[in-house]
Amino acid sequence: MMTDPQIVLPPVPVLIVGWRGAMALDPDGECRALSAADAARLARCDQPIVCHGPAVAARLRIERFECHDLLELFAFVRPARFCLPTPRGLAEAVGLPPPRDAADEAETLRRAAWRLLETLAEAAARARPRPLGEVRGLAWMMARGGWGWGRAVLAALGGENEGGRGAAAARVWERLPEWSDGPAEPPATSLPVSPAEARARLAKMLGPDAEQRPAQADYASAVSQAFLPREAPGEPHLVLAEAGTGTGKTLGYIAPASLWAEKNGAPVWISTHTRNLQRQLDAELDRLFPDPAEKARKVVIRKGRENYLCLLNYEEAARQDHRRAPVPVGLVARWIGATRDGDMVGGDFPGWLADLLGRSATLGLTDRRGECVFSACFHFRKCFIERAIRRARRAEIVVANHALVMIQAALGGLDDASLPTRLVFDEGHHLFDVADSAFSAHLSGQEGAEMRRWLLGPEGDSGRSRARGLRRRAEELIGASEEAAAALETALEAARALPGPGWIARLGLDEPQGPAETFLALVRRQVLARAAGADSPYSLECAVAPPAEGLGAAAAGLAAALERLEKPLKDLSRALDDLLDDEAAELDSATRGRIEAIVRGISHRALLPLGVWRDMLAEIGTPNAPPDAKGPGGAEGPAENAAPPAPAEPPRMFDWLALDRLDGRETDVGLHRHWIDPAVPFARAVMAPAHGVVITSATLRDGSGQPEADWHAAELRTGGIHLPAPPLRAAVASPFDYPAQTRVLIVTDVRKDAMDQVAAAYRELFLAAAGGALGLFTAISRLREVHRRIAAPLEDAGLPLLAQHVDGMDPATLVEIFRAEEHSCLLGTDALRDGVDVPGRALRLIVFDRVPWPRPDLLHRARRDRFGGRFYDDRITRLRLKQAFGRLVRRAGDHGVFVLLDPMMPSRLFGAFPPGVVPRRLGLAEAVRETAAALDT
Repeated sequence: MMTDPQIVLPPVPVLIVGWRGAMALDPDGECRALSAADAARLARCDQPIVCHGPAVAARLRIERFECHDLLELFAFVRPARFCLPTPRGLAEAVGLPPPRDAADEAETLRRAAWRLLETLAEAAARARPRPLGEVRGLAWMMARGGWGWGRAVLAALGGENEGGRGAAAARVWERLPEWSDGPAEPPATSLPVSPAEARARLAKMLGPDAEQRPAQADYASAVSQAFLPREAPGEPHLVLAEAGTGTGKTLGYIAPASLWAEKNGAPVWISTHTRNLQRQLDAELDRLFPDPAEKARKVVIRKGRENYLCLLNYEEAARQDHRRAPVPVGLVARWIGATRDGDMVGGDFPGWLADLLGRSATLGLTDRRGECVFSACFHFRKCFIERAIRRARRAEIVVANHALVMIQAALGGLDDASLPTRLVFDEGHHLFDVADSAFSAHLSGQEGAEMRRWLLGPEGDSGRSRARGLRRRAEELIGASEEAAAALETALEAARALPGPGWIARLGLDEPQGPAETFLALVRRQVLARAAGADSPYSLECAVAPPAEGLGAAAAGLAAALERLEKPLKDLSRALDDLLDDEAAELDSATRGRIEAIVRGISHRALLPLGVWRDMLAEIGTPNAPPDAKGPGGAEGPAENAAPPAPAEPPRMFDWLALDRLDGRETDVGLHRHWIDPAVPFARAVMAPAHGVVITSATLRDGSGQPEADWHAAELRTGGIHLPAPPLRAAVASPFDYPAQTRVLIVTDVRKDAMDQVAAAYRELFLAAAGGALGLFTAISRLREVHRRIAAPLEDAGLPLLAQHVDGMDPATLVEIFRAEEHSCLLGTDALRDGVDVPGRALRLIVFDRVPWPRPDLLHRARRDRFGGRFYDDRITRLRLKQAFGRLVRRAGDHGVFVLLDPMMPSRLFGAFPPGVVPRRLGLAEAVRETAAALDT
């Protein structure tokens, strides 16, 4: 029944929580201060209005509680829109003045709720006489399921007594437009881009009134060499280009890249490491394509399939959960109807929404299980992923990420077996680590259990799982093929050799079942027997050789079991391929698509890892004795006139055993294999097939003081050394006056192992800077200890403290809050070391708890032995310091102080800092005074 829209707030208090205390605003308007205990009691009993419930629970140190989270209301009213998940952020998003104190924050939340409900009421009034049917239906479904905001939203929409159309409103997939396919794109031409053309395109993008940056034009000119025609297969034009912060390298490489794409009718792929740079690139491309419609045609953001919403997953969740968990279903439905491209990770899906609703109900709806049936899916013509893939084929600029480019190249193609011929890798200093992950292999309990689940589907499941086993995907396609049916049954039976449900608990009890669990149990036993600190809460590892008693035999038994699984899967794949040939005249397009999807899945998800796992297992127990050192007759030394033995080929791979723990709880165990030099497969699989490649960063080179050695190190870490032709080297210095704009201080009188002293140093330095401070840590435990000690005193001083691994928010959201609130402070680990781009006074102090030496694990030791011993350690550490220091000055007017709380900082690492910036060693008290003076606080 339709009624007039009304604004009715829930009759509950508003709760604001700090680290020291809390503030409550009662429904009658009374504001009162609360102790932490009283605030926790109110939270548990009164379902208060809050902003980001998980963060409030973390501050109160209680479990999550029922509440009226204002962010949920914001996500319903303004889907696919971002706001900072703070009272100040909500105020800005809805057009209210920023709050001044805790009492004002409470009033701001109440006024923001009123403003959002007004927005719904106004929309409902404008929509009459046609009511907002889908919106009202979703609100009714969510209200019926207990959503705290449900009655208020329905009242604002004028439909509190809405009928039962909620489930129908959740069928948002029915209202999405379909994409249309077109003819295949013709092959690209190979017209070059000259340095003069690159400079001209750059000048056009900047406009006539732009500040002149000769270094930026020089950079664009150098990068253009990657867009020359290739002269021989396997010999791309590689440009290694280091561009100091402030050079404007983004537009510098966009200029020749966009011109080449325009001239040759093919896309250039620009790959980044961080989502932040992907967003920055998207914004910069507005200069080239100011018309949004044109930009939508020519620029595409591409990520891996696991980043995009899967409509089939959502449909199954909506059908199963619209009664059991209607709030996530409804809020995701609202987002689907408004999203730009379906990207849930770093796109227009607010990161804090996953914090509120849970990852399984949000990010769990992406294609993470590799079960896509492609063109056989009912939603194929509306699929966000397929839409992005097709748009990318016709785009001029595709903004991707390193992991996607590497993994897809390793599998033989970017979703459709086509590889871009021109690649630009920004944030190129990450390539070594990303390649290390992309080209590694792991025979672990989790990996084996995931393969078993992919093959068999959920076992002993309550029926709510959306996983689909191979039988469900393939059985009806096999038809009358006895060969395929037999192969499927044999494969599914053989898959039971993999770790089954409950495997981790059985290993803990030493009661393994089957060959995989037997092998893993012996791996676990060897690690616990040989690794130092077995009783610690941290992950453990040990070498494979010499294998403990029984491990070699267990490895052989598992290898045989994997071969028994591999053979019928190959037979099934071959039989399905035969169906495509034998029944070509009868098969409809959807059926062909499903068969092709299953064959592709068997290859990528099963056969590829099974082959690698068997190779890994074959190495266990293989004798590694050195060549016989005795001559004939047992005499020492080589036989007379005997040819000297050929030097042994250094190993390419390194294997080890590991037991993974999280907060003391065992999570995985297995055998791991990594390339000692992952730049080798990166060069072969990604760069060699291309025609031109740019690898660029502000931190490509080491700062050892030896220019040629530094360039050689850059070529080694990026894979340039493994290509036939040497790369073109280019370096453009930063325009910033670092000696005048920055200070580097090394504190000599704080014991880095005394957490009271470390925390006091952070507190006093943050206070001296009056906020705008980023604290970096080499261990999560140290971060938490410091946070526990300094959160309250900083809050008393009016400096909000944010912390990764503490606040219950994803890192990207924390950075957004830190960027927006000039006097806030942020604590983080490696993920924030070079993933933060905060220009201006919002970041004016960086404090590092100690020298960020590489973690001395077994893999690092193997690489250290290969790449130069101590010099390899120094190189990695200098690059980490260089990347962290680079966060400090992002534009010409910035000033900052970089502090290292480690008296053992060696002077040989000073090359991490720009020329002219000389680190000073001093005591904490002097460092505090120096920080305050340098930042004029």
